[in-house]
Amino acid sequence: MLNWFLDVLRGMVIGLANVIPGVSGGTMMVSMGIYDKLIWSINHLFKKLKECVKILLPYGVGMVVAVLLGAVGLKVAFAKFPLPTNTLFIGLILGSLPFILKEIRGEKIGWQGVLVFVLFFALVVGLKIVEAENSTEIRLSVLEIIKLFLLGAIASATMVIPGVSGSMMLKTLGYYEPIVTGAIPALLKGLTARDWGMVGHNVGVLLPFGLGIVFGIFAIAKLIEFLMKKWKGRTYCAILGMVAASPVVILMDTSIYAGFNVWILLASIVTLALGGFCAVKLGEK
Repeated sequence: MLNWFLDVLRGMVIGLANVIPGVSGGTMMVSMGIYDKLIWSINHLFKKLKECVKILLPYGVGMVVAVLLGAVGLKVAFAKFPLPTNTLFIGLILGSLPFILKEIRGEKIGWQGVLVFVLFFALVVGLKIVEAENSTEIRLSVLEIIKLFLLGAIASATMVIPGVSGSMMLKTLGYYEPIVTGAIPALLKGLTARDWGMVGHNVGVLLPFGLGIVFGIFAIAKLIEFLMKKWKGRTYCAILGMVAASPVVILMDTSIYAGFNVWILLASIVTLALGGFCAVKLGEK
């Protein structure tokens, strides 16, 4: 039961990371030492159903709870304490680096590995630079439903890849606000108020998006497993480049420095240390 509860907590960390632009759920998986296990479970789900469901279920429960609560709660946390909240996740990211370096140790890297690191570091930073700030109003139509499915597939692929933020990808495409901080809280509000019109509209938005997420996770998991078998060292160089870029991307957001003072700085140092400590502890096997 204790291990199951810890896996739910790990799932919540992954879920929270996936709703925060600039923070990668894949990075959190790496930081907690569960990345390979989850990728294996996704790829073998239909071959070893009982074993894989047993592994994935607590993580899935934690992720769903965290996404639902995070879409509401994190909006408040980022509004009131933007820098300390962000440094908590920077600590989690930095705490993952020793686990990635451990995987690279002894692998063939060469100059190609260095080049891969630089290219993928630049890719993540580049996505932040071209990030779209405008929100898009979602009006359901056949074309919009297809678009939402494709958006889910793209976002889920980037959620699984360490260092790449699915939420940041949604912001880049202009769909973060209407889906994450719009449709999810609106669905919960509609259920509470029994406003079935509101519930129906937001289910119409979230259902094709969710189906796209499921499709994208399976597709990218297969690709990652192939790359790990064929070019493990260089694949981890790409992962390291994306993970190392994540704190840079978070700190590039000038809005997190609003109301900066000495107390916020001290709180941020504390949350940074707390994030690093949690990453190390959650990564212990």
